[in-house]
Amino acid sequence: MEVLHPKKLETHPGDSIVGWARAQLEIARQILDNPGGGLLFATQTIGQVKSGLQERDAARWEDVVALLDRVEDAAVRREFDTARGLLDDVVTKLS
Repeated sequence: MEVLHPKKLETHPGDSIVGWARAQLEIARQILDNPGGGLLFATQTIGQVKSGLQERDAARWEDVVALLDRVEDAAVRREFDTARGLLDDVVTKLS
């Protein structure tokens, strides 16, 4: 077998990233304060969405990424109501 280069990874092409991001953030919102790892998985999911948006178009998603930073901070501090409110703001900005 001959391997010449890695295959190009094109996940969520174009604006389909918006639908993916909204779905992922809804999952994160639901499990944020679940015992048994909810916070860990929620913050991981938020980080993945943030990275995906930054990689796609950092300038376009700058405000959303800043809000997601605040969501992560609130979640880690166990300020779940604040985190959920900020997630609602993010989803609105993704519309």
